[in-house]
Amino acid sequence: MKFRNKKAIFFDLDGTLIDSVPDLALAVNEMLTILGKETFSEDTIRYWVGNGAQTLVKRALLGRREVENERIDETYFKKAHTIFLEAYGKHLCKATRPYPHVVETLEALKSRGYRLTIITNKPEQFVEPILKGLGFDDLFETYLGGDSLPKKKPDPMPLLHMCDLLGLTVESCVMVGDSKNDILAANACGMQSIGVTYGYNYGEEISIYEPDAVVNDFSNISELF
Repeated sequence: MKFRNKKAIFFDLDGTLIDSVPDLALAVNEMLTILGKETFSEDTIRYWVGNGAQTLVKRALLGRREVENERIDETYFKKAHTIFLEAYGKHLCKATRPYPHVVETLEALKSRGYRLTIITNKPEQFVEPILKGLGFDDLFETYLGGDSLPKKKPDPMPLLHMCDLLGLTVESCVMVGDSKNDILAANACGMQSIGVTYGYNYGEEISIYEPDAVVNDFSNISELF
């Protein structure tokens, strides 16, 4: 298929543009060590990433992914969350790297006149330092973090807010992501979407959530426009 009459492309960050799990795992295990708790392998922590820092911390404290109905002492959780954010701030670009073909594909899309932005569930404070650290911050017009607005993906609020920021209609934008959160947010506001098959989607096929297109390699995105 081809996307036509599009003006902007919204990208998820972790699992779509960059593999940040190695640095997130370092920060998670530093937090757990400080708290005197058992640490976990990078592969285990990879399965916990994708719903923002607070959920990642909760999963690490409980040692499992399914934590929706679990309660943690609020004071203890706030302490753990603060330790995690401080630890992650020290590890932002130690091992984090763009996925193959990301930078050149973004450059090609930008050169063709598409407006590129980021909508991530990662805390806003980390987005710009990572983009600058990896050397492609100049490709994006703006970005939203997971704490930039009252709601984050899979709620459609960030996508609708970005449309308002850019002065564009939902129909003129496309959301690109690796997770069900990205596709569900797009579906909820009637925006077309592209799912990438790598990244952090908890072992589920991204096609289950019915994006308009699915790609195995980031470079394939350029062919859809």
